[in-house]
Amino acid sequence: MRVLSPAGAFVVAHPGTFALRVLRGFQSNQGLLLAGAVAYYALLSVVPLLILVVIGLSHWVDTQELLATLGRYLEWLMPGQARAIVVELGNFVQHRGVMGWVLLVTMLFFSSLGFTVLEKAMSVIFLHRFAVRRRHYMVSALLPYFYILSLGVGFLIVTVVAGSLQAMGENSVTVMGNERSLQGISGVLLYLLGLGGEIFLLTSVYMVMPVGKLSWRHALIGGATAALLWEITRHVLVWYFSSLSQVSLVYGSLTTAIVVLLSLEIAATLLLLGAQVISEYERIERKVGT
Repeated sequence: MRVLSPAGAFVVAHPGTFALRVLRGFQSNQGLLLAGAVAYYALLSVVPLLILVVIGLSHWVDTQELLATLGRYLEWLMPGQARAIVVELGNFVQHRGVMGWVLLVTMLFFSSLGFTVLEKAMSVIFLHRFAVRRRHYMVSALLPYFYILSLGVGFLIVTVVAGSLQAMGENSVTVMGNERSLQGISGVLLYLLGLGGEIFLLTSVYMVMPVGKLSWRHALIGGATAALLWEITRHVLVWYFSSLSQVSLVYGSLTTAIVVLLSLEIAATLLLLGAQVISEYERIERKVGT
């Protein structure tokens, strides 16, 4: 029984060669430049997107619970800056009654920009797919809004599950006459929920954004790679901003925007690097299969 495909066997046998091919491909595709563009438009998109999600879900879930869950998991994307963003979101939600249709349409437009630019960046990395098959323009136009809706549904599920896990952490169990709190278990489960959601989100991006049908195994390889790299980077960023960084002295009131943009650019770089991993893996599969 064959456990690994020929391409998988090649990667396992020559991990250094594969990593070098990925980095060379990423460099030739101007990956850092693409990541900068994705990060810039993501910065324009993230606040309108979060406002739409919170306003939409606040009809079914308590607003404070939504903001608390959002703040917890925004720390995964923007280390050290989630609290400031959540405060601004809370202020906007309090005055949502004055939001008209023009503002709603504007937010929908800006919240879709990041997805549109990400799709263009993916088409560069997966050029071998794009040259063979092009996506219908209506699919590209509607794809960001479908993703916004999917993110809203996913965040609703995460909020409900996270609330249940937090409630579990307030309880305790008796083991051999000793009362033990479930807070530690609750914290571990909340972390695993966030990590699992991160891998699932990245995998779904790799499944949907590239042109053509992508194997879920390939998408999972890219998603797990990007998630692992981001987890390492995120902890380094948390340590750096809390211990060594003097960014607030240099940029003053612009600190939040600068740090968020830097975090988004690093995250976009790792996201596109994961896509490059999938692209190189596909090329190896084609070469081995011929």
